[in-house]
Amino acid sequence: MDFEALAKEHKDAVYRQLIRTCGNREDAEDVLIEALLKAYRSLGQLRESQAFRSWLAQIGRRVCWQLKRREALLPLMQLSAMEQEGVELPAEGPSVEIQVLRNQMKALLQRATESLPRAEREVYMLRDIEELGGEETAVKLDITLAAMKSRLHRARANLRRYLDAALVSPAHPTPGSQQS
Repeated sequence: MDFEALAKEHKDAVYRQLIRTCGNREDAEDVLIEALLKAYRSLGQLRESQAFRSWLAQIGRRVCWQLKRREALLPLMQLSAMEQEGVELPAEGPSVEIQVLRNQMKALLQRATESLPRAEREVYMLRDIEELGGEETAVKLDITLAAMKSRLHRARANLRRYLDAALVSPAHPTPGSQQS
């Protein structure tokens, strides 16, 4: 089996899965590298090259879970060490105001996405939210690549218009708008 060819063919799909499993791109990148290393070392255990993607994804998920377990224990170990030193902890996380603003922005983005026509929303969700490739999106929606690109362009433009309109404050008119 040609490990390099298999890795090139399947690493992007496995990376997208790992983003969802790990929760962020940085961890997913680290986990993918570790999973590829483990897969290379254990290549003799793989019976069929057709199973490489699922095998690599499984290795990646295990590495991600191990990382999350370590990260979950780290604050407890740090807290224990700080208690022994008599250190008081400052409040963690964003303020309540920041949390409220984030929730409002998420709700606004959700409404903006829901305002799109179905065909544009489907393309936008697959390309920009699920991060599928252009050809993969076109195949999944059974449309041409050109149609997919056109719908994506319209979706992004409509989202920009929706968000611009929603975020413009009457107290702060935009350049070129008329004041009464």
